[in-house]
Amino acid sequence: MDAAVSASAPPVDIMPLGGLGEFGLNMMAISCADTTILIDAGSMFPEPDLLGVDLLIPDLSYLETRKGQVKALILTHGHEDHIGAVPYVLPHVDGPLYGTRLALALVAPKLEEHGLEHRHGTRTIEPGDVITVGPFQIEFIRVTHSMPDCVAIVVRTPQGVLIHTGDFKIDHTPIAGEPFDLRRFAQLGAEGVLALFGDSTNIDRRGYTGSEIDVEDAFEEIFTGTEGKIVVAAFASSIYRMQIVTDLAVQFDRKVAFVGRGMDRNSQVAQRLGFLRVPTGTLIRDSDVPNYPQQDVVCLVTGSQGEANAALSRIAIDDHRYVRLTPPDRVVISARSIPGNEKAIGRVMNHIARRGVDIITEATKRVHVSGHGAEEELKLVLALVRPRYFIPIHGEYRQLARHARVAEVVTSGLPTPVDVMTAENGDVIRFDHDGGRIVDKAPTGRVLIDSTRVGEVGDEVLRDRRHLAGDGVVVAMVAINRQTGAVDNLPEVVARGFVTDGDSDALLAESARLISVVIAEASVEERTDPGLIREKIRLELRRFLKKKTGRRPMVLPVVMEI
Repeated sequence: MDAAVSASAPPVDIMPLGGLGEFGLNMMAISCADTTILIDAGSMFPEPDLLGVDLLIPDLSYLETRKGQVKALILTHGHEDHIGAVPYVLPHVDGPLYGTRLALALVAPKLEEHGLEHRHGTRTIEPGDVITVGPFQIEFIRVTHSMPDCVAIVVRTPQGVLIHTGDFKIDHTPIAGEPFDLRRFAQLGAEGVLALFGDSTNIDRRGYTGSEIDVEDAFEEIFTGTEGKIVVAAFASSIYRMQIVTDLAVQFDRKVAFVGRGMDRNSQVAQRLGFLRVPTGTLIRDSDVPNYPQQDVVCLVTGSQGEANAALSRIAIDDHRYVRLTPPDRVVISARSIPGNEKAIGRVMNHIARRGVDIITEATKRVHVSGHGAEEELKLVLALVRPRYFIPIHGEYRQLARHARVAEVVTSGLPTPVDVMTAENGDVIRFDHDGGRIVDKAPTGRVLIDSTRVGEVGDEVLRDRRHLAGDGVVVAMVAINRQTGAVDNLPEVVARGFVTDGDSDALLAESARLISVVIAEASVEERTDPGLIREKIRLELRRFLKKKTGRRPMVLPVVMEI
């Protein structure tokens, strides 16, 4: 602990709300006295078994406990795993939203879509800027990543200096021409840093991550050797990749079409801010693609992860209104496979292959480089900063654990030992006059968002969806006389998604007869109480179907009083 820190200085608590032990949901709270600031508010796309769920965001319970005390939300950059939850988090923030020009421009459509106009407004920051929020003085340092306008965040607290690296790699030849600010990291290290929170995503990759410009040679070879249309699938936020493909299109006299809502929207934002330069006469609309010879067009499209409704998926099954694949076209998937998406990507690639079109991925040519630093880059930052405490962030637990071991080796020779803490989501890391340690565990988790309902998906909803997907549904419709409780005609039973090995019609007819017997044997009070008779039918029919078929479909009795 810094000797200059007063013993009476208030403690500082840091709590990761997401991003530790997972890829995505990046969010961290820093609290001192009655002030909390948030760094990032990321989302995550759902796994296939989360039926009907469109988005995952961090559990915001902790923010409820700090009501009125969350004084700023600060963004490191504009990727979805750092800004996707902003519309859900911002109502909990009683202060401005801070970010670089590009990050705020990418957030703006999300806020508009949710009808949010943040009462405290947004504040644009630049690398080198310093702001004050309560007891915190916050500085922004330029870092390089797979998109422009990214920063690391320095927070000066009553207990000492904290550094949050954000996502980064050390790119010495960045396309934007603004390199990683190694000098400022070294200066801070010389001045003394209490704790470093470091990106761990690529710690298990040896050596150095390539520069964004390293993909240029592979793309130039593709442009040279392709006689038909070139379709490049990339993340919609891959502004640097857009620039490389656009520059080569100009060189090879091809027109460029941005295809897919996210790709089109982000390219417009990047052009407006000057981060993407497209010469006049190069850009065409997707609807113009059929009007040009195949050899004169390159399409940048969404869908690199096999998303069902994305442009590439529709193009692959010949279902896109304007873009068709025919030999000798070529498709380039210029993105890494996010874990869990391999099957979806494989399906799309199979459909593309059926069109007789060649597919190029990073397995065959260097058409993608990561935006995260590999082991040697992470070692360099550790060696420059020389923090008193080091906490790995961003990655699954195995990445955090490996980064912790690497940090111990890198810092073992320093005059002052570095304490390494491997934290998880919800751990409350406290710095006070006794040093740094994990003192508590707060509730964290994931909130499931169904955008069609504009709200949260509860556990019971997800459970029902899984039940329906696995065993189907059986609906029993019964008309009962309101006064006498007598059944009007034979009940009707309808099944959907409920598969049996035998005669389904016979089973449903037998089910209808069972319901008639259940109602006949019920008391008048039960028959004239819709709630009671509905539950009785549900239990008996479930038991009957389980006995007959071994399956447990969802049973929905519909009781109509006449």
